[in-house]
Amino acid sequence: MKMCGMRRSSLDVTVNILEAAQGGANKTRIVYGSNLNFEIVKGYINTLVNNGFLENDGKRYSTTERGIKFVEEYRELMKPLQSA
Repeated sequence: MKMCGMRRSSLDVTVNILEAAQGGANKTRIVYGSNLNFEIVKGYINTLVNNGFLENDGKRYSTTERGIKFVEEYRELMKPLQSA
């Protein structure tokens, strides 16, 4: 969801990170894909890994099934707001 001139919510950032990591991504790709800096991404990644939304094979992060389901449900909930 793009809001001109407004900051993204933590949920928006979380979804951006999970989408950037689908199919596997290193931290740099996630940083660029989510338009954040490394320090902010590091905190989100740790939380997402600890809660089972991302997995790390040592080099790359991948969105888990739980993370994919979260993104899908989030997008479905946001549909009415996008047309408003």
